[in-house]
Amino acid sequence: MFTGTQVLSLDDKGRLAIPARQRERLAKVCDSRLVITADPQRCLLVYPEPTFDELARKLNALPAFAKETRALQRLLIGYANEVEMDGQGRVLLTPAQRDYARLDKRVVLVGQYNRFELWDEAAWQQTLAESEAVSLEALSGHPDTALIRL
Repeated sequence: MFTGTQVLSLDDKGRLAIPARQRERLAKVCDSRLVITADPQRCLLVYPEPTFDELARKLNALPAFAKETRALQRLLIGYANEVEMDGQGRVLLTPAQRDYARLDKRVVLVGQYNRFELWDEAAWQQTLAESEAVSLEALSGHPDTALIRL
C-alpha cells in the first residue's frame, strides 16, 4: 500500500529518486520494476509492473472500437514506459512524459494505495485546492453518507 505525499526534485537528466520507504515496499511488491504512464489529468502514474499489467489486460478487454476505449488506451498504454530502479532508487522519466505532465524540477509524489501520482508542484497545489473544494461540497450536502458512497 502506497500512501503519503512527498515533494521531490528531478535531477538534470530527468530522473526521480524514489523515497527509501517506498523503495523498500516496491522492492518487495515488484522487484523494483515499475511502469510510468500518463494520466488524463496531466500528471504521471507510477505503477508496480504487475499492477500495470493487470490494468493493461482490463483495458485490452474493453470494446476495441469504442472511441473512449481507444482514447484511454492511447494515453495509458501509449505513454507507458517500463523502468527499473537503479542502485540509488532512481527512475528515468522520458522527455515525452515530462513534457506531457509539464514537470519542472520540483515534483510531488502522491501515494494512491496501489500506485503513485507524480505531479508538477504548482499543478499539484492547484489540483489539491480543487479537490478540497469538491470534498467539502460533498460532505456539506450529506455529511453522514458522503464517505459511505466512496
